[in-house]
Amino acid sequence: MATVMNRSEKLTDTRMLNVQHCEQRIGYHFRDKALLDEAITHASSATSRLNSYERLEFLGDSILGFIVCEFLFQRYPDWLEGELTKVKSVVVSRQSCAKLGVELGLEEFLIVGKGIGSRGPVPASLLANAFESLIGAIYLDGGMPATKGFLLPFVEQLVRVTVDENPDSNFKSELQQYSQKRVGLPPVYQLLGDHGPDHEKWFLVSAEIGKRTFPPAWGRNKKEAEQRAAANALAEIQEIESPFPHGLDTEFGPDNSPID
Repeated sequence: MATVMNRSEKLTDTRMLNVQHCEQRIGYHFRDKALLDEAITHASSATSRLNSYERLEFLGDSILGFIVCEFLFQRYPDWLEGELTKVKSVVVSRQSCAKLGVELGLEEFLIVGKGIGSRGPVPASLLANAFESLIGAIYLDGGMPATKGFLLPFVEQLVRVTVDENPDSNFKSELQQYSQKRVGLPPVYQLLGDHGPDHEKWFLVSAEIGKRTFPPAWGRNKKEAEQRAAANALAEIQEIESPFPHGLDTEFGPDNSPID
């Protein structure tokens, strides 16, 4: 504890006040205040790069990746590696970290040199770095439980948004896993027809598992039609209503099929 107190006591009153305000904003209070001060100090204002957030950023990046992977692995037990990787790459991206840095208001507390501060708003890349360094600092201060307590609400939010924006992304993977368990082979997708001019053509595709054929679905390209056909197949397997109605001679809305 003496080491922690000595590190914190070296902070100037101004830096200590900045740290305390930052703690209130992020909702985590450090035992070692110097860790947070380091996490929000850019190399341009540090006595040396070793005293900036760069090392904590390196650590935080790895911890963020691990926590996101563990969350996805537990939350989506039926997803294959490809789908897990796709969502993870969005959640841990620089854009996502910068967004969270903005959401936490880290720009207000980030300590940068005069050259950066005089050129207007802090670049998004610096906010992304600061967010990752903050993760590393919390991990060193409070361990993994504290880090998960801080980070998981953000992770859950980002995962939910990512999945909602790509609702068709995992249907084929789920159906493939089901098919492999049932017949030992992946599903087969049959092109049943198309509709419309070449520049606005829709495709009707059905999924087959063994000798069982499932309700087809329209898509604006073959890939989308296969995803929707997989969704219809999963719906029939689960005995729920098909999310993508189909038919060559039936009028549908623009989200599900062409209109004759």
